[in-house]
Amino acid sequence: MGNADQRPKPGKKRSCDPTGRCMLCKTWPDEEDIIDCIICKTPWHLTCLIAIRESLALEDIGMGCPDCHDNNNPTKEEGAVVVDEATVTGGASSSSGDTIVAKIMAIQADGSLTEEEKARKRQELLSGRVAGPEKENGGKNKGKGKEKMVEGKCDALEVSDESFNCSICLKMLDRPVSTPCGHNFCLKCFQSSTRRQRNCTCPLCRNPIPSAMASQPRINLMLVFAIRKAKMLSSNASDLPSRVYEYVRNQDRPDKAYTTERAKKSGKANAASGRIFVTVPTDHFGPILAENDPERNRGVLVGDTWADRLECRQWGAHFPPIKGIAGQQDHGAQSVILSGGYEDDEDHGEWFLYTGSGGRDLSGNKRTNKDQSFDQEFKSGNESLRLSCKNGYPIRVIRSFKDKHSSYAPENGLRYDGIYRVEKCWLNVGVQGFKVCRYLFVRCDNDPAPWTSDVLGDCPRPLPVLEELKKASNVTERKESPSWDYDEADGCWKWVKPPPISKQKENTGNSGGRKRSRIIVKQAQSAAAKKRLQKQYGCPICKEVLEMPVTTPCGHNFCKSCLEGVFAGHSLVRERNAGGRPLRSKRNVLKCPSCPSDLSEYLNNLKAARILANLIVMGSGILGRAVFQAYRQALANASKSGVAQETVQNIRRASKIMAEPEARQILGVTEHSSWDEILQKYDNLFEQNAKNGSFYLQSKVHQAKECLETVYQKKAQGTMDA
Repeated sequence: MGNADQRPKPGKKRSCDPTGRCMLCKTWPDEEDIIDCIICKTPWHLTCLIAIRESLALEDIGMGCPDCHDNNNPTKEEGAVVVDEATVTGGASSSSGDTIVAKIMAIQADGSLTEEEKARKRQELLSGRVAGPEKENGGKNKGKGKEKMVEGKCDALEVSDESFNCSICLKMLDRPVSTPCGHNFCLKCFQSSTRRQRNCTCPLCRNPIPSAMASQPRINLMLVFAIRKAKMLSSNASDLPSRVYEYVRNQDRPDKAYTTERAKKSGKANAASGRIFVTVPTDHFGPILAENDPERNRGVLVGDTWADRLECRQWGAHFPPIKGIAGQQDHGAQSVILSGGYEDDEDHGEWFLYTGSGGRDLSGNKRTNKDQSFDQEFKSGNESLRLSCKNGYPIRVIRSFKDKHSSYAPENGLRYDGIYRVEKCWLNVGVQGFKVCRYLFVRCDNDPAPWTSDVLGDCPRPLPVLEELKKASNVTERKESPSWDYDEADGCWKWVKPPPISKQKENTGNSGGRKRSRIIVKQAQSAAAKKRLQKQYGCPICKEVLEMPVTTPCGHNFCKSCLEGVFAGHSLVRERNAGGRPLRSKRNVLKCPSCPSDLSEYLNNLKAARILANLIVMGSGILGRAVFQAYRQALANASKSGVAQETVQNIRRASKIMAEPEARQILGVTEHSSWDEILQKYDNLFEQNAKNGSFYLQSKVHQAKECLETVYQKKAQGTMDA
């Protein structure tokens, strides 16, 4: 037994906490009482190790620590190495040369290896990974990106390196838990490690862990998503389509909605839109006139019906195939569909009360969820309707047969019922107890409604008296004259102010329009990719992609600067006194921005989760490399099959995700630079941007390296494209 009064000598390893004591018996053992684990080489207090092994009734297979015994004795069904019938004493070897203990002893007995090389080989052996090939010049594969290039391989799990491995069992993370110090563990491994400790510390760096997290650890859902995404890319990268799908011009589309070869379901569930028969842009306000109908020269008239939403789209009455509001929050709303989606709707024919969108959880497969779970807000489509209310823009109204509570709904399909104006909008508590956006629509069309026998259209009518306005909030009324109004001189409804200028060009079918369409498609795809990245790896505070991410004990991820900014100026303790007599200080409760958990213990030492940051950077490179290879394969197939030169050039332009000159400029290399020089530049720039926290520049450096890697592969094969 060690002497409790004896302090450890400087430079000696101890299995101890930051105070230098044995973490079990709280003493400072002598040098002869220290023994290294035969597998992981962790120093242990001999007396405590023997006591633990006896209490757990472990087999006598050498002085291994309990963690290594559990990790290296799984069942054969789990696919791991089984350690049995191995007796190791002192320097003796195992009775079976195939056991993991025997392999570790062989590594330790190899005098040609340095301590660093022995540690690397032990780690590769325990993690089940085969040692990577060394460079031809005898150097070692150190640093990011210095792995040997493998032809045609796109493995997301290899790109992530060891980011997805548990620091205890060294296997793929299962239900990952992230500690405040930035390390990741399997949930079972973390619970097994902290269960034996009185004062919980990180199993890897021995930094203290908040007691709330140790008693109830939270799974890091963002890391779960990253692992799932990497697995999907790893298994599906080789199955990416080798064909590049060309843009289909409007005049080349069929007259009805059709199913493409990319559709996952039959019918119109995944159907593509048919040909658009009118020449109005998607943000066109007001009625669709005869001049916009080159097919029939009549336009869209009141009472026109269509079988479904896709057919309604082809005639420009309502372009979105799913949304009920067609509009832009900074431009206005063009059309709405009355389908009875909300219980609060009231339809009186010439006027109706319309409920805005939102307030329902539509995640996953809840596309038809009818229950409202949060308040609606004036944003997106709701804000576009409010903007149309302020400016008095005309709105096309289409009624659907799905509205079972309306006496004015058609029996089948959809029907165009003319032009309406939003006169008022407000917020009110709906039927289900949550706030909803409400709009008063009043008809103002020159043609009579389909349900009346009148010959003439609408005349200005007084607004109805609404009882719910007494309890409404945030009421918006038009203060200026409307843009669409009744002209007494002409006796009709028309534009009295210039209509808003369209942000899109008309679909005339010429080459300029097609070029503009391609630009719009690319912009939409770029915006969608950015939105998807913000949703998957976004900070709940700034709503942007995580920058220097930190993981709280409650399992939420934030930018380090954002979390520090939230609690800036808040002290961790509060001094108290009574009548001039000081009292014991009280700790302030600092709640997490996403949940009621207390973060006061965690905020003392914020550390960025570098692994999660690297996963965000590497994730963009994984998908980019897979798409890049698919484009390259499509180019090769097109060249061999003798297709039109224009098509080949289009594919070639699409395949240049990053041009070679741009990649060389980013890395600061020339055409005569060797691959070793490129890797050295890549390592330096990657580490420099990592220290500065610039993950965007890291992603650009990674893309440049991927581009040049493909170029050097083609040079090595002698088949680089001219």
